[in-house]
Amino acid sequence: MTDLETRAAPTRAGALRRAAPALAGYVAVRALGLLALFLWSAARDKSAYTLLTARWDALWYVRVAELGYGYEVRLANGDVHSNLAFFPLLPWLERLVAAVSPLSYADGGFLVGLVSSLAAAWGIFAVADRVYGHRAGVCAVLLWAVLPVGIVQSMAYSESLFTALAAWSLYAALTDRWVTAGTLALFAGLTRPVGLAVVAAVWVAALASFARDRRAAAAGARDPQDAPVALDTPIVPDTPAVPEVPVTPNDPSAPEAPAGPEAPPRPGTRFRRMLGMALAPLGTAGYVLWVGHHTGKGPLGYLDVQAGWRNGFDGGWAFARFVGEKFTSLPAALAGVGLIIGVASVVWLYVTGVRQRQPLPLLVYTGVVTALALCASSYFGSKPRLLLPAFPLLLPLALALAGARMRRSAAVLGVVAVASAMYGAFWLNGSGPP
Repeated sequence: MTDLETRAAPTRAGALRRAAPALAGYVAVRALGLLALFLWSAARDKSAYTLLTARWDALWYVRVAELGYGYEVRLANGDVHSNLAFFPLLPWLERLVAAVSPLSYADGGFLVGLVSSLAAAWGIFAVADRVYGHRAGVCAVLLWAVLPVGIVQSMAYSESLFTALAAWSLYAALTDRWVTAGTLALFAGLTRPVGLAVVAAVWVAALASFARDRRAAAAGARDPQDAPVALDTPIVPDTPAVPEVPVTPNDPSAPEAPAGPEAPPRPGTRFRRMLGMALAPLGTAGYVLWVGHHTGKGPLGYLDVQAGWRNGFDGGWAFARFVGEKFTSLPAALAGVGLIIGVASVVWLYVTGVRQRQPLPLLVYTGVVTALALCASSYFGSKPRLLLPAFPLLLPLALALAGARMRRSAAVLGVVAVASAMYGAFWLNGSGPP
């Protein structure tokens, strides 16, 4: 082992130790959810493993892994459901697992989902810990685990994989690791269409850093107290600061120092930043352009594929009509009220994040994910699942829990975890997709 590797290894081990409470809590919550699902499914003579790996979108991903692209289903109403709607990274990983092990494609999807969910939990912790401290990081991970749609994190779906790539890309952007941020954004763009949100966050972070450099250069020998701050500096007012893990000056994994009057960018920083910006959109753009070429419909071919699924972006008009139609009878009206409360809660959490001065890359990422989820013109029942990657929405709640007594926070999270486990078991044993 080289001297460089010797210095880097303790830092990685230290980061894992710091995240260990969050990861242990996450595993416990997900184990509870899976136990509830297996018991509920057994009582109904259903296979919980089949529900997790071989229904709905999981089947489409397996077909891509097994047959490649070109499979489609033509419905009686004329709609065409093409597997080109599903981005390729998860099927590629399923194929890789099947190639190097005796597991099937579906088994591979389940394994990728489990590993990715742990990576996502660690990434969420890293982002929240970086911005608001250790206890808020643990609470953020546990809140993500106990979401009512949390069972999806354990399915052979792409949400966990995407969230892992997005969270670590955001963390890399917050810590000035630009090539890493761009590379992870590229892979996120090969996972889901909402990879555009990660690209936007990386670009905004990079542009903000360029502006910070220009201000630092213009400031010259100005008082260091007036120096521009890093992207992840904002802390919620009145929130006790939690000290960061000390980093040695020669630590190769340490983030680059924020540019300021007495700390100019390191040589090559601007080039790496530009390289990260160039890499970020290649995944999304590459797949969309390939679909256009494959279908012979040019750059907008992917939109035609989505139209075959009756999916598009209408600014939320179709969703508003869907909610309005719920008020035609009393039972449905209760569901309509619930939907309105849910949307209002999402908006409130986002506005609270703005008021608490979350770092700009997190706000941009969350805003794009939320807009794409709420303003899509179809699959209204899937909107909670589509919001699953928008983990920064949970940071205001994580801060509230972090500021409460530990016993009270644990009690709240425990009750919600049980309710989430029961709801997930009930949900997947129903007739519709998640």
